[in-house]
Amino acid sequence: MTKLSRTVALVGMMGAGKSSVGRRLAARLGVPFMDADSEIEIAAGCPVSEIFERYGEHAFRAGECKVIARLLGEAPHILATGGGAFIDSNTRARLKESAVTVWIKAPVDVLMKRIQRRDTRPLLRTADPRATLEKMLADRTPIYSEADLAIQSDDGPHSAAVEQIIAALRDRHICGDA
Repeated sequence: MTKLSRTVALVGMMGAGKSSVGRRLAARLGVPFMDADSEIEIAAGCPVSEIFERYGEHAFRAGECKVIARLLGEAPHILATGGGAFIDSNTRARLKESAVTVWIKAPVDVLMKRIQRRDTRPLLRTADPRATLEKMLADRTPIYSEADLAIQSDDGPHSAAVEQIIAALRDRHICGDA
């Protein structure tokens, strides 16, 4: 059994692997896993894409901030955030105050490959999704770089990212064997 002293919040672009890595990381550490987007959908009673369509991004981000604040009040766990959560200054401040933030980085080609598996990304419903993604990544990288840790996630097994995160958390005395 592993002891986790703080919640670990995974941040980064859509398609970086936050949910997949998060589930594996939580299982490996024996702690709960929470997905902010799933929790938002439960609270709203509809998918994220529908929230964007009906109410717009601003309303979604306000709700996202509230849901993440609630989740951060729970016992230490692994939290996968949405791609834009860390970009919102209020949400970012809450995450940095209450959790260890881990930026999962991935190259644009990997992001595009993963994103194309599902057509549920409201911010990429543009004439040129790749160009949109490249601009978003360029704009968000300076903010994501404020995370406590950065881990590279390439087009290989997520287990490599999980092991990198565990090693970094142990180095910082955030997790260890109970």
